[in-house]
Amino acid sequence: MKKLLLYSFTCLSLAVLLSGCSSKSGNSSSKTGIPYADRKSKNNQSGAFAVATKYKRAPGPGLIPIEGGVLVVGGSAIEVPGVEPNIYNYKRQVTVPSFYMDETEVSNTDWLEYLHWIRYNFPEDREYYYNELPDTLVWRQALSYNEPYVDNYLRHPAYRDYPVVGVSWEQASRYCEWRTSRANEFILREKGILTDYKTLAGNGKAKDGATTTAAAKPDKPYNTDAYLNNQYNDIGKNAPIDYNTKAGAATTTAGGTAATGGKNGQPRRTATLEDGVIMQPYRLPTEAEWEYAALGLIGNTEYENINQNKIYPWNGLGVSSAKKKTRGMIQANFKRAPGDYMGVGGSLNDKGDLTVPVIQYTPNDFGLYNMAGNVNEWVNDVYRTATFTDADAFNPYRGNYFTNKKLEDSQSGKIALDKYGNPIKENAYAGRKQTWAEKQAQAKRSDSISKSTDPQAAVAASTTYQADQRGYRDRQNTLLNEEGVTLVNDKSRVYKGGSWNDMAYWLNPATRRFMQQDESSAEVGFRCAMTMLGAPEISTAGKRSFKNPPQKPYRVSRGK
Repeated sequence: MKKLLLYSFTCLSLAVLLSGCSSKSGNSSSKTGIPYADRKSKNNQSGAFAVATKYKRAPGPGLIPIEGGVLVVGGSAIEVPGVEPNIYNYKRQVTVPSFYMDETEVSNTDWLEYLHWIRYNFPEDREYYYNELPDTLVWRQALSYNEPYVDNYLRHPAYRDYPVVGVSWEQASRYCEWRTSRANEFILREKGILTDYKTLAGNGKAKDGATTTAAAKPDKPYNTDAYLNNQYNDIGKNAPIDYNTKAGAATTTAGGTAATGGKNGQPRRTATLEDGVIMQPYRLPTEAEWEYAALGLIGNTEYENINQNKIYPWNGLGVSSAKKKTRGMIQANFKRAPGDYMGVGGSLNDKGDLTVPVIQYTPNDFGLYNMAGNVNEWVNDVYRTATFTDADAFNPYRGNYFTNKKLEDSQSGKIALDKYGNPIKENAYAGRKQTWAEKQAQAKRSDSISKSTDPQAAVAASTTYQADQRGYRDRQNTLLNEEGVTLVNDKSRVYKGGSWNDMAYWLNPATRRFMQQDESSAEVGFRCAMTMLGAPEISTAGKRSFKNPPQKPYRVSRGK
């Protein structure tokens, strides 16, 4: 009995010791006491659980953190004779979560980089390249001499830093997907989690000083979704150690086998979301995010009190600067009056005839340039007149079309990829997690749908779940053409911000217009956004807060 009591006391002491260690170091489970796997530990065991204890949140390239909060959508709208405000906006209080947004509009150089990548990686695929070319004919007007812009605006160095135009919503969305994979690939190769660029090009040095041969290039370009699904056969020398594989075993990917020795003979693996290395996808901002970021009320707020409202991204009721050094200067690129695009020679008012460089004028209080004027900007939302009376008060958005990545093998979870290495999407199966049996049955139904030549049979085989939520809570559209047919459908997308060809009314962040998602204009460009994960507060410096103990097993670092 004494031995049993002694054994129980020893186990209890060990558990307390482990628990105590976890509260200090954060390297052990606070619930089981089991140490986490760690590169520095000498006692890592096969099968140990690894936790990213050194994760530090940071924006992706080109992005600026936007601390979210309450917004009265449409609240900055101004009354203009002859314009009915209720057609364009409803005033309603909503909350916008923190997010990231591009400092500037996407430029011609940015888009040419995209086209260069396509031509380099798919030199024989002329269709792919052609589909991503902007429509430069948007400059062509029957009674205006704009041919020089048709020929030069996209490619000539004189316009390299000007916003890209002639890009449809669909093209902008595909650019966001491409940018996600390129930015993530750069991070992974720079860190050596994927084969680094020098080794990939054959510019590395072996131990004897000889130049190494180029590493085998994967058959398809890197894609973030495929990589996270273990379907990109590339594991670099600094890839995470795979503690879930027995020492000496090879790491197997969907594309083949890559045996790379890790510490204590452990193989290495691809990075996962749990490692905190992969960034969230770039995307178009929602309409609420765009309006919130453009208004920039953070600079007018003290202890939750807004001391001065705005009707433009800057303070004041006018469009010219009130500061002593820049007094009277126009603060955005727009049409001041019919026929007046830039003012009088020798004293140009906005210093731009058409568009201007993406970094010009003073940024708003979030640090964003040209959130009014220059070019209108695509946002993600499908257009409806009553979106903000219908949408949820938290993170409002209309445009959800829920999809799944199509499975190539339902047993292994391997996803189907197109010829460019991108996942093939299909309608979502259900609004909840399916059971394993349901998932297998659905995979068979999806396979029969894809092989069926009978449309009615395909519909009968599909599920009843409604993946398309663009019309959810939709009210009857009141915008009709002369024949009484609605002008709005599920391909109508919102754009905001005003352009070089707009009067000052459209510079107000609350105004909104729409265009079909496959159309483009010389007056519409875009910028990207990214979801921010974790705590909404961006910086705690100088702010009051409770002194809470460190979170277990780790604490997310809040950027400053």
